[in-house]
Amino acid sequence: MEFKSKLKRLWLPVAVVTAVIATIGTSQAMAQWSRSSDREEVFNDDIQPPRRMIDSPTAGTLRKGSFDTELRAFPNGGLLGILQIGLTNRWQIGLSYGGTEVISSNDPSWNPRMQFLTKLQLVSESMAFPGVAVGFEDQGFGLWVDSLDRYQIKSKGFFAVASKGYRGINFTSSLHGGLNYSREDEDDDDMSFFFGADMIFDNNLGIVAEFDMALNDDRSPRSLGRGRGYLNTSVRWLLLDRVFIEGVLKDLLQNRHDTDTFGRELRLLYFESF
Repeated sequence: MEFKSKLKRLWLPVAVVTAVIATIGTSQAMAQWSRSSDREEVFNDDIQPPRRMIDSPTAGTLRKGSFDTELRAFPNGGLLGILQIGLTNRWQIGLSYGGTEVISSNDPSWNPRMQFLTKLQLVSESMAFPGVAVGFEDQGFGLWVDSLDRYQIKSKGFFAVASKGYRGINFTSSLHGGLNYSREDEDDDDMSFFFGADMIFDNNLGIVAEFDMALNDDRSPRSLGRGRGYLNTSVRWLLLDRVFIEGVLKDLLQNRHDTDTFGRELRLLYFESF
């Protein structure tokens, strides 16, 4: 009953985001029917599948012998670095570390430990079916909250996700959806769900939207969420060859108790092969 009541509270944001994604998906499906169904037209050596929406993972993985590095600047003078390497075409691993007050005149407050990320693609995407991946990541986002032994935005923990890509006339896009169980469960140990969409235009400009239902972060008074879920969006730009810069707006529904408005972040991503 408690799980059903949580879903009931989220019906409005879920309905809005679902409608937006369904609209994008319809245009994608029409675009795909109008072009060749060859999967290589969607993602190839020049067009890498997205490995992450904003905070949530996708089913995409790095190819063997490639890596990406990501640097995030977030509120409270925070910096977070993430390095991921493709060990095979289906399996990637990564490490991350960061802290707050890094960009400030105060002493930095570092996260308690380096975090680990891994993802294995179980099913490759085809014309008829999405790609499916499972993985684990204990890197959350925002401040580390000592009293709750968690990040402001919980790490995904164990997750499974499906992704489907499309190639339109002037864009490449994907739909994503998954479920997760976070190990940061001292205040709330429920399973949660996430979904989203991305679209990258041929002029190297892209948009991303994701919604994390955050069913594992809505038990008052200890949890940080109000039960609205986390709605995030971003604009992504290919600044240089293999270098992306991204402006992010987070928590548009103002789910967190400790904020008065949405968050702003800046991300820099570099991809390379060796």
